[in-house]
Amino acid sequence: MRMTDLIQKKRDGGVLTAQEIRWMIEGYTKGDVPDYQMSAMAMAIYFQGMDIEETYALTMAMLDSGDRIDLRGVSGIKADKHSTGGVGDKTSLVLCPMVAACGVKMAKLSGRGLGHTGGTIDKLESFPGFTTALEQDAFLRQVDEVGFAIAGQTAELCPADKKLYALRDVTATVASMPLIVSSILCKKLAAGADVIVLDVKSGSGAFMQTDEAAFELAKTLTEVGRRAGKRVVAVVTDMDEPLGNAVGNALEVKEALAALRGEYQGDLLELCLTLGTQILREGGAAADDAQARAMLEKAIESGAALEKFAQFVRAQGGDPAAVYDPALLPEAPVKLEVPAAAGGYVGRIHAESVGLVSMHLGGGRATKEDTVDLAVGVVLHKKVGDPVAPGESLGTIHARTEQAAAQAADMLRDCFEIAPEPVTRAPFIKGVVK
Repeated sequence: MRMTDLIQKKRDGGVLTAQEIRWMIEGYTKGDVPDYQMSAMAMAIYFQGMDIEETYALTMAMLDSGDRIDLRGVSGIKADKHSTGGVGDKTSLVLCPMVAACGVKMAKLSGRGLGHTGGTIDKLESFPGFTTALEQDAFLRQVDEVGFAIAGQTAELCPADKKLYALRDVTATVASMPLIVSSILCKKLAAGADVIVLDVKSGSGAFMQTDEAAFELAKTLTEVGRRAGKRVVAVVTDMDEPLGNAVGNALEVKEALAALRGEYQGDLLELCLTLGTQILREGGAAADDAQARAMLEKAIESGAALEKFAQFVRAQGGDPAAVYDPALLPEAPVKLEVPAAAGGYVGRIHAESVGLVSMHLGGGRATKEDTVDLAVGVVLHKKVGDPVAPGESLGTIHARTEQAAAQAADMLRDCFEIAPEPVTRAPFIKGVVK
């Protein structure tokens, strides 16, 4: 078999066999297939696409390129969740303890933030002493005993994906449906859960900026995942504005805690209830959607979800006192309100731009080596469709210095579009794909 023949075959619209795809991925992982040839293949796939059989074969080949986490020793049903990314996405912090309190275990591997998107690991490090550097045995034990764990990736999972993603990033081939699907699913499959729920974002702050593209991605993800023997559901949700109101690490943790205390009603809670409903039903913990949702709501009302989160923080070395007293979390010294220049209705909030405001303040990374200021960020007081009076606060800047706050205030004001007439919000939950 020769790589040049495979490149030519895909370039001309041919269908690669599972054997050819596996040979290619094995060779690339070992270094026998050079970057320049894989770059050519990635571009051929970008233009010609892959059918569902090819996409499945690519996913499985990348899965088999490294280790897998064996969750069979953990009792009960194990679930995992993945989001395609967005601004203000602190879903895992609310979803995992809710689901664990209902009896389904969550084994979650997460990453750090880069650019305008936040990372779950960075947010959790707002708790003094908290660590996500868990050895695999400790990770498995915690999932079994506490009900969930969130850790950084330690095992060598899917090294082919790591190499290929870095290559795609510098060859303008990231936006390829089969390459996206295989990249997401190989890691989820390697993590070993029985049930996988996927939050596929759609909108200006998402990777998939149209509903059509988001539903196509959701459908392909679920089909490939089920072919691999997993119970997979995708929920397509809106990302035309930030999720929730807080953007910034400790600020998002505080909002997540408010949701777990039952003090928050809004899109963040609705998303967690929707995702959690799919997990409980697919995992067999509930007979139908209505029962699953009622169980999740009771976990919040009873305090069981908040207590589960405190157990989780304690198990990973953090101070659980901050769960019950969020004032113990990092606080920025400067807070500045951002008044509206004109009255009307919020017609649009540019989600990515809000993320960049937080990044400007120090809440995100431009490179992987940058340090993050956990205290800074933005709390929005208005969402799309809300009325706003002249001079009314659009949001609060949490900053390290007065100068940084003033610059961020100008940036945040530009993130809002104010309309003269009432605005109807698009549905937040756009659909569920099974």
